[in-house]
Amino acid sequence: MTISGRFLVRLLPVLLLLIPELCQAVSLPTITFGVEEADSPQQVSGALQVLFLLTILSIAPAIILMTTCFTRIVIVLGFVRQAMGTQNMPPTQVLVGLALFLTLFVMSPVISTINREALQPYLDETITQEQAFTAALAPMRRFMFSQVDESELMLLAEITLEDEPLNETDIPTMTLIPAFMLSELKKAFQMGFMIYLPFLVIDMIVASILMSMGMMMLPPVIISMPFKLLLFVLVDGWSLVVGSLLKSFT
Repeated sequence: MTISGRFLVRLLPVLLLLIPELCQAVSLPTITFGVEEADSPQQVSGALQVLFLLTILSIAPAIILMTTCFTRIVIVLGFVRQAMGTQNMPPTQVLVGLALFLTLFVMSPVISTINREALQPYLDETITQEQAFTAALAPMRRFMFSQVDESELMLLAEITLEDEPLNETDIPTMTLIPAFMLSELKKAFQMGFMIYLPFLVIDMIVASILMSMGMMMLPPVIISMPFKLLLFVLVDGWSLVVGSLLKSFT
């Protein structure tokens, strides 16, 4: 053992003995939770607002999945990776991050409208919390109505509503959201099918060539993967996929 090693071994017990003294000399912050009686209605209202905000933050991922274009984008990007057969390349974190930023890009007009018509007036205390929620919900409903298919909307309306809706205002949000989700899933799988076709053709050609050469024990995926990557790079596949995704929301 070196000299520095022996010195550290001797110093360690001394430091352990000094820890309680150091903790008493330095005041450490503590966090306490409790329930106390409120002195005014404003304190109760503030506590309820904080509780409501924490609840909204906890279900924010579900709100993003249900009411934005994130579902379609992330499913199509997953189909691209699976069709190329590159396993975990690009990684899931990269695909989810790209899907989130593309979602923000597509939803930026809606977010700006919500900020202008709901958030800023509420922060300026010119409208109430209920009015702000109604004003924020209106642009989200317009976006979902612009993307939902009529067949899915009528299916959910027949199940949940007693009377046939005459216009968009007759359809509640709880009926619109699942119909919008079904439409997004259908469109995502349709785009995934179109993405799969050229890669499927390459797999079939490679499998036929290997079989004609008598190499039946060699997996065709190993040979076809470089050709699929080459095709994807030559046609600038990421730009085509992202461009098609963005144009599908116009």
